[in-house]
Amino acid sequence: MNKRKVGAGKEQIAAAYLEEQGMKITERNFRSRQGEIDIIGYHGKYLVFVEVKYRRDNSKGSALAAVTYQKQRQICKVADYYRYLHKLGGNAMIRYDVVAIQGEEIVWIPNAFPHIYVRG
Repeated sequence: MNKRKVGAGKEQIAAAYLEEQGMKITERNFRSRQGEIDIIGYHGKYLVFVEVKYRRDNSKGSALAAVTYQKQRQICKVADYYRYLHKLGGNAMIRYDVVAIQGEEIVWIPNAFPHIYVRG
């Protein structure tokens, strides 16, 4: 099975898990020139941007460690564009979560990182 199919399957598992936890998913695989966000939804009063990472085992590091500062920065840039497109002002309560799937274990980290302001 190729990486893209595996990734799509793990994103489906993550989405189902988040829905079980009460998240209302509004978009999956939102793409722009700036990049992609795996899952976007609402959890309580928060608009949540979710990055899903999967690792079969620890041989290439943990799934959580794969969400580097550079990846976080890119997610924030895409989130800013999403908010602009949907006319969500600066007062919208947003959160950046990570769902790390390591083997069969699912770890959800709400508010995994703060917003990183990016110019241009």
